[in-house]
Amino acid sequence: MQILLAEDDAVLSDGISKALEQRGYSVAVCNDGLSAQKTALANHFDLLIIDLGLPKIDGLNVLQSVRSQNKTVPILIVTARDGLNDRVHGLDLGADDYLTKPFDLPELEARIRALIRRSNQSKEEELTLGELKFDVTGRRAFVGGQPLELSAKELAVLEFLMLRAGKVVNKEQLNEHMYGWDEDVTYNAIEVNIHRLRKKLEPAKINIRTIRGLGYLLDTVT
Repeated sequence: MQILLAEDDAVLSDGISKALEQRGYSVAVCNDGLSAQKTALANHFDLLIIDLGLPKIDGLNVLQSVRSQNKTVPILIVTARDGLNDRVHGLDLGADDYLTKPFDLPELEARIRALIRRSNQSKEEELTLGELKFDVTGRRAFVGGQPLELSAKELAVLEFLMLRAGKVVNKEQLNEHMYGWDEDVTYNAIEVNIHRLRKKLEPAKINIRTIRGLGYLLDTVT
């Protein structure tokens, strides 16, 4: 899941992004409204978290710009303003939910899960391949009903492969899903996570096949 976080408080944005990345999300951070607006309109995200008090362009203008482009991405507005009018105006402009500062991280994570679950109501919420099951909204994997212990990056790789089970996925696609649109990482990191996943998926009789020159294919062992 790709999230855009628009927050000008560097300490707060760093804390939120690290917490969400530990949960397996990929987070792009913008510290002003202008960069948030450009980034949101130029890239695909599964969720936008927008602070209303952004410099250069305020969060309401960012929200309005995104919605004017007919983007249906879920948007959570965050505000230190406690006035009812600001919250109502944000919802009227197309926000899906709001949080008032200060807030606790567990509440933010719960709001994120709820918004993503709502946006995915028409999609599958559980992916299944043989004995392997992946809970999309809860972001958990199970083998034979037992939880599978995975790191955040392994979870991101497995989710992407299961969404495309039976199809070849290349390293460029995995790189974007795991690390976001603006991070430059080596493909060796992907290979390491693939290797670890292969071992953990053996009990489920699931294999990640390497298709030489093309990428990886998630399939059951015959």
